[in-house]
Amino acid sequence: MATTNSLTQHEVDQEDLEIDERIYDLYDLYCHGYINRREFLKRAGAITVAGVSGLTMAQALFPRYAEAQTISFTDERMKGQYVTYPSPGGNSGEMRGYLATPQTDGPFPTVLVVHENRGLNPYIEDVARRLAVEGFLALAPDALYPVGGYPGNDDDGRALQKQLDRAKIMIDMLNSANYLHSHESSTGKLGAVGFCFGGGVVNFLATKMGDKIHAGVPFYGSAPPAENVASIKAPLMIQAAEKDDRINAQWADFEAALKENNVNYERHLYPETGHGFHNNSTKRYNEEAANLAWERTIAFFKQHLA
Repeated sequence: MATTNSLTQHEVDQEDLEIDERIYDLYDLYCHGYINRREFLKRAGAITVAGVSGLTMAQALFPRYAEAQTISFTDERMKGQYVTYPSPGGNSGEMRGYLATPQTDGPFPTVLVVHENRGLNPYIEDVARRLAVEGFLALAPDALYPVGGYPGNDDDGRALQKQLDRAKIMIDMLNSANYLHSHESSTGKLGAVGFCFGGGVVNFLATKMGDKIHAGVPFYGSAPPAENVASIKAPLMIQAAEKDDRINAQWADFEAALKENNVNYERHLYPETGHGFHNNSTKRYNEEAANLAWERTIAFFKQHLA
């Protein structure tokens, strides 16, 4: 390979590409809607490290969903289908989600899978399939269904989700959890896992559902208001990234409230990881941490949803 000083944008091997921390910080702003794609690329382009353009690094962070699929939608161990169900009080009165069912005899313990702030993208559908092959009935609702569903790309998805009434999105997610809990193939045991925005939704559901939810696993999700923590009855497994200042800044108050209210919880902080480390479609992915976090998640659900 040529030296880094002679690399062009097209010659950089993305597998070996080192991403500067400043680019990760800009990507975090972009992912959470604080800057748009154009501004992200503009700011990244002003950075150069060892002859490698920040624009090259920035483009390497965009998701590659087809390459990231781990369980095929035709996998014989499960069946995936889209379902619609009522959602009174939500953004349109109806919701749609991706339901992944094990190809074994039910009933099954259930897990709600909550997406990031851009709708039901292929990564989240893959997470639902991963749960199904582990024996769980998994439902991944699409908050964007009231405006036509996930549009096929994250930029438009993020913009659409931002337009929706946030409080009504939470009602849609609560209705989705209730739909799954009462599904004819459910054992009545309900868990929830979510990522980023979805992690915050898991914490919200834990405060709202009482003993109807039996386990929650928020990945780098916003903490609920401290005054609502007393309502949490489900055990929580909190998955956190070391380099995630925005979320980690909430931890001290969240932990104090969890302890004060005797909530059963455990927290895992993964060294050298950033926000989104479980998402294997982008360069933020940390394979070792993601695999360990997922092993812990599955074991946690099997413990509490059996």
